[in-house]
Amino acid sequence: MESTTTWLITIGVLAFVIILDLTIAVLRRNKQTTILEAAFWTTFYIGTAVMFGAFLPHWTGENGQKEFFAGWLTEYALSVDNIFVFIILLTHLKVQKERQQLVLLLGIMLTIAIRGMLIPLGAALISRFSSVFFVFGAFLIYTAYTLAKEKEEDEYKEGRVVASLKARGLSIFSIALIALGLTNLVFSLDSIPAIFGLTKDPYIVTTANIFALMGLRQLYFLLKGLLSRLIFLSKGLSFILAFIGIKMIMEAFHGVGVRHIGAVEIPEVSLELSLGIIVATLVITTVASLTATRKDGSAIV
Repeated sequence: MESTTTWLITIGVLAFVIILDLTIAVLRRNKQTTILEAAFWTTFYIGTAVMFGAFLPHWTGENGQKEFFAGWLTEYALSVDNIFVFIILLTHLKVQKERQQLVLLLGIMLTIAIRGMLIPLGAALISRFSSVFFVFGAFLIYTAYTLAKEKEEDEYKEGRVVASLKARGLSIFSIALIALGLTNLVFSLDSIPAIFGLTKDPYIVTTANIFALMGLRQLYFLLKGLLSRLIFLSKGLSFILAFIGIKMIMEAFHGVGVRHIGAVEIPEVSLELSLGIIVATLVITTVASLTATRKDGSAIV
């Protein structure tokens, strides 16, 4: 268990970086984000997460390091998938390119706040009711099923809420921020159970989530043209969520003292195996997507 000092230092440093990012976004709110700028900051945030994970054993232990990388990779992959929806939302609402980065950053900060409230709730449920893993696991398997059935050509449609907000005179900026906030709330309901399937340490859950969300604004601009080629990303994420869901249900059985179903022993999935499956799935999904599509996003016949 991490000390209070560790928590305070970590949150303080991460808050400083987020405030710095917000300051840059505000100062550049009337300028478009270039590919070079987006690539620099995306590399910076990924490198920062890797460095944090590399030094993590000094205050959490080697197992905490494995849990962090497994959780961060899963959350980062889910965040990339979320960018699909962000692009559709901002394009549909016709948000000016110069204002998109500020909308994205405020939306991401709202997501961090939402998850900051959901993480303690999830940790409290797990500490008191180990059987809650049955619920989390079933929910992730259902989410994986719906994600696998999702069609790539599905488009965002303006709902009654958005139309009503427009009628009430709200600005496009405000509507986009509200839409992103509601969307991020839905995404959080998937991501929180997913990472608790990999670690029960609130410190690892919190830092993995924050590092996965930091730099998402720059990643949006970097991958905007590439996302049309990641045609199998949803399928890969569906597999990861289903895997974690099944893993959680097996852990739930162990938690209630059930280690056999009939003559079949319920296996324990190691963290090393989980991390390996997550990395392999993301690599295979990306390579298969890029191989199957041209640069313009059309399929290769």
